[in-house]
Amino acid sequence: MTNRAGWWDSSEPRTHGEKMNTANRASAKKALRLIVAFGIVSLFGDIVYEGARSISGPFLASLAATAGIIGLVTGLGEFLGYGLRYLSGLYADRSRAYWPLTLLGYGLVLAIPLLAVAPTWQVAAFLLIIERIGKAVRTPARDTILSYATRQVGRGVGFGLHEALDQIGAVVGPLVFTVVLALRENAYRTGFAILAVPAALLVLALAATRARFGAVDQFEPQTRRTQGESLTGSYAAYAVFAFVSLCGFAGFPLIAFHLTDSHVLLPRVIPLLYILAMAVDGFSAIAVGMLYDRVGLVSLVAVPLVSLALAPMAFSGSPALAVAGVALWGIGMAVQETIMRAAIADLTPVARRATAYGLFNTIYGAAWFVAGVSIGMLYEHARGFLIPYVFATQAVSLLLFVAFVLRRTPAK
Repeated sequence: MTNRAGWWDSSEPRTHGEKMNTANRASAKKALRLIVAFGIVSLFGDIVYEGARSISGPFLASLAATAGIIGLVTGLGEFLGYGLRYLSGLYADRSRAYWPLTLLGYGLVLAIPLLAVAPTWQVAAFLLIIERIGKAVRTPARDTILSYATRQVGRGVGFGLHEALDQIGAVVGPLVFTVVLALRENAYRTGFAILAVPAALLVLALAATRARFGAVDQFEPQTRRTQGESLTGSYAAYAVFAFVSLCGFAGFPLIAFHLTDSHVLLPRVIPLLYILAMAVDGFSAIAVGMLYDRVGLVSLVAVPLVSLALAPMAFSGSPALAVAGVALWGIGMAVQETIMRAAIADLTPVARRATAYGLFNTIYGAAWFVAGVSIGMLYEHARGFLIPYVFATQAVSLLLFVAFVLRRTPAK
C-alpha cells in the first residue's frame, strides 16, 4: 500500500524501530486498560467488604454475639485472610491458574450480601470468614496478573492507580452504612441487602475483564518469564525489613480507641476519620507510585519514616494532631499497598511471583498481628513505653533497610 501523504505520515510505520515503538505503545495502552479494569473490579469489591467490615462488630452484637466471640471471629478471619495467601500463591505458580483463582476469590465476596438473611451470629460469622478466605484465594493471583501489566506502564504508577480506584470503594462502602443507619437505627440487614448491587456489578466487571484480556503474561518479556526459578536474597532481606517496620505501625482500631477513650474526639467523628484515611490513601497512591518509579526501591524508606511520625501524632491529646495523624495513617496505607506491592514484582522472578506475593502477605499479616498485640498491650499497661517501642522498631528497620539496599539484586 502506497503512503500518499508522504514519508512524514506517522500513521504507517516505515522502519522496524517505528513498528516496535508502535507495538510497545499498543501493549502499554492495553496494559493500562487492564489495570483500570481491575481497579473497577476492586472498587466494587471494596464497597461490599469494606462496608461490611465497618459494621460487622455491631451487627454480630445485634445477633447476641459477645465481645469475645466478635474478637474471635475477627481475629480468625484476618488470620485466614493472610495466612492462607502463601498456599494460594504457591498453588497459583504451580498451576498457572491465575484467572480461576481470581474469579473464585472474588466470587466469595457474594457471601456478604447474604448477611441480610443470616438468622444467627454463627451463620453471620461463617459468611464473614468465607469472605476473608476469598481474599486469601484471589490476592496473590490478582497481584501477579497486575504485575504483568505494570511492567508496561511503571510498577509504581500501575499499582498506585489500582490502589486509588480500590480506595474509592473503601470510602463508599462505609458511607452506605453511615447513610442507612442515619435513616433507620439498627438497619444492618437493609445495608447488607443494598450491597448486593455492587456485588452484582463486581461479578459483571470481572467477567468482562476476563473475557477482554485473557492471557495476560503477554505483557512480560519472554526472558523474564523463563529465567530465575528461586526467590532472591534481596527478597528475603526486603521481607525482614518490612516485617520489622510494620511491627511498629499502629492499626486504625487502636488509634480510634485512643481518640474516644481519652476524649480527644467524639465517637460519632470516628467513622468520618476512617473515611478521611481511606480518601487520603486513594489520593496519595498515584503520587507514591510515581515516586517509586522515579527513585526505585529507595522510596521504601517511607515505610519506617511514616511510622516514626504517626505514633506521636495519632496518640497525642490534640484533636488537630490526631486528625493529621489519621491522614498520615492513610498515606502509610498507600505506601504499603502501592510501593510495597510494586517492589515484590521487581524483586522476584515471574515463575515464583504469586508465591512471593502470597508469602509476603502472610508475613504482612503476622506483622499486623504483632503490632496489634504489642502496641495494644503497651497502651493498656505501659503507655509510656509505646512511643519508644515504635521508635525502636523503626530504628531497627532503618538499619535493615540500609542492608537491603546495599545487597539488593534484581530478579531475572
